[in-house]
Amino acid sequence: MAQRALSRRIEGIGEGSVVGTLSKLLQLTSEAVIVFDGAGRILLANDEATRLLSSSDRLVGSDVRLLFPAGERAVAFDDFSTEDLPFPVDGSAEKVVCSSAQGKTLEVRVRCDSVRAPGETYLMLLLPVEPLELALREESRTIDDLRRANHRLSGTLRIVLDTIDADDLQALFGRVLEEITETMEADGTLVYLAEADGFRLRGMSSSLVGERVARFMPFGRSIERVAVRDGRTVRLRLSAPRSEELRHGRLATREVVSEETHEVLKVKSTLLPPFASFMAVPVWFGGHVISIIEVGWKRLHPLPKDDAKLLDSVAHYLSVQLASAFTALRSQRADHLASFSTELKEELLDSVTEGEGENFPQRLEDVLRSVADELEAASVLVREGASKGLVTAVLPLNGPRELPLDLDAISESCRRDEVAVMGVPPESELSMLLRDLGEPCVGALVDMGELAGERYGALILRPDGAEPLDDIETEFLFDLAADVRDIARGEEAREQDKRIAQALQMGMRNELQEVEGVTAEAVYSSATASASVGGDFYDLIRLPGHRACVIMGDVSGKGVEAASVSAAVKTALGAYAWEGLGPARMVRSLNEFLLGFSRLETFATLFVGILDVEAATIRYCSAGHPPVIRVSADAQEISILDVQSGIVGAFHDIAYQDGVMALSPGDVLLLYTDGTTEARSPSGSFFGEEGLRDAVMRESGGEKSFEGFVGRLLATLDDYTGHNLEDDVAMVALRFDGLDA
Repeated sequence: MAQRALSRRIEGIGEGSVVGTLSKLLQLTSEAVIVFDGAGRILLANDEATRLLSSSDRLVGSDVRLLFPAGERAVAFDDFSTEDLPFPVDGSAEKVVCSSAQGKTLEVRVRCDSVRAPGETYLMLLLPVEPLELALREESRTIDDLRRANHRLSGTLRIVLDTIDADDLQALFGRVLEEITETMEADGTLVYLAEADGFRLRGMSSSLVGERVARFMPFGRSIERVAVRDGRTVRLRLSAPRSEELRHGRLATREVVSEETHEVLKVKSTLLPPFASFMAVPVWFGGHVISIIEVGWKRLHPLPKDDAKLLDSVAHYLSVQLASAFTALRSQRADHLASFSTELKEELLDSVTEGEGENFPQRLEDVLRSVADELEAASVLVREGASKGLVTAVLPLNGPRELPLDLDAISESCRRDEVAVMGVPPESELSMLLRDLGEPCVGALVDMGELAGERYGALILRPDGAEPLDDIETEFLFDLAADVRDIARGEEAREQDKRIAQALQMGMRNELQEVEGVTAEAVYSSATASASVGGDFYDLIRLPGHRACVIMGDVSGKGVEAASVSAAVKTALGAYAWEGLGPARMVRSLNEFLLGFSRLETFATLFVGILDVEAATIRYCSAGHPPVIRVSADAQEISILDVQSGIVGAFHDIAYQDGVMALSPGDVLLLYTDGTTEARSPSGSFFGEEGLRDAVMRESGGEKSFEGFVGRLLATLDDYTGHNLEDDVAMVALRFDGLDA
């Protein structure tokens, strides 16, 4: 059984009782107290001694003889002897003169005696003799008490006012921690939030940046256990290590003493905060401890009960805010990992569609490295070995190794849809094996099943003592493993689908028929070499009576489904146009047709226009499609065909309406798909409708002819994106010439 990280005993029973007694005496007494050793070196001094005898906090470590003027002149640098002191060390009282904090001489009554402790140790109490000095000291102590109480009260009020209706987590875990630190006159504050397996660090005051702080405290193995058991703030101090412990080098555990009970807790050093004195504050909500706040001082510091009660009050107030923050943090983390999983899936999909499927193991390792960086862990790709129950892995520190691991033996409770994620806790055999090798050893094993003809898994590992993966991170690994499996197994099917889709599109090539009185040109650009299976399409159909039907559309999705829907849409619209239907009627009929055509949730945006060359008008229906741009013949005016209706193929009974615009000879109409305006620059900004209109005006009129108009627009778009289009782009330009042209 794993050794527990927290053991306990009562101070005063066994070794260390003298240290505890002296520490308590220093806190309780209102007189100046100094402890020095057999070499005359001052070991401990309370606040009263510092105020009385020194203008700084440098008493500790100095020579006790320097406090007494006569001793300084006589034996400043001689070997120390108690006979050099101007008072006896037998516990009797003696009047002597010492140097005060103000640099003056002060008559005090001294009592000094040796105490039982390792080595030669002496305890000295000093009390000013003059009544006026006593009165001044008492007044000073009273003023200090009032100042401290006022500071605590005003600080608590600030915390309450600053967090009322706070909806900013940064304010809760940033400003509040700073205010707690300042209010308690502490050196730092930490906050941990409860998870399923322990408390995770969620915030620290700025003064602790760069300090080694435990990021995770498992339940029942650290000082949180005492705070939860007592149900209120516990006052704790770190015991000085004993000489025999120091001889063993680095201390794996330290002793922490409870000020209330004198209980001595032995805690792993890695689980302790960077403080010598600190208070652990449990935050309760709904009968459970949801958070632990640690407020501490780097040197031994008095921990009054009133301060502990004050922190309990602050915790009671913050409980609701922390509970809300806890929920929000989990939600934010889940959303972030879901988004990150989508990015990784798209990255792996892109590598496959770009022809890198043969190098799938390398692409998988790249994805796993990204996962490890996100989870602050190391990733190890494992493959099923030649023998049953063995896997091969390239460990971060030891290189290629065989590990005794049977992927088939993973518990069925960890398996879901042919993939599995099994935790690797610190006490597991695999964790202990990795720990003995000096490798990261806490995390999870992910079984992704058979990929590309080979069984694959992955180890996601954190260093020994780090926080385990939580349930949100485990769910993320489940989703990722399922995505990787689907991508690998679906590669062959996708290749087949692509060939079918390309065949469909070859059979329904975009074209522009010649129409009397109209000059037309078009351009189509794929986002990638394989994007010819997208859903963008256009057509110009010559109709009887000096009329023509212009069509531009964009079907959602890619592949066989998008290509087949695009083909069906073009065929149906061509038939409707020859029947003589108006644009809105055509789109309405197409909507009902699409709703029964596709089993998937496929929809389209569409522009259908009937151009009457003789009447010089265009009647159109724009169904969720980007608005068509009209440029006047003199290129001085730009407008849009702004009558809009809903998308096609999504809902029954959508109302579609026609718009009408008159045309003049020389007017140009520009139709385009949303890949044009949604193109991004390398910095991430959109080209946008405004960018398109600016480009249209630059490429129109003047000495620039209509010929090559859409080609120049595409070149502008290509330069803007750095030759990296993210979606297909289709553009059609129609110049209305009229019948007299």
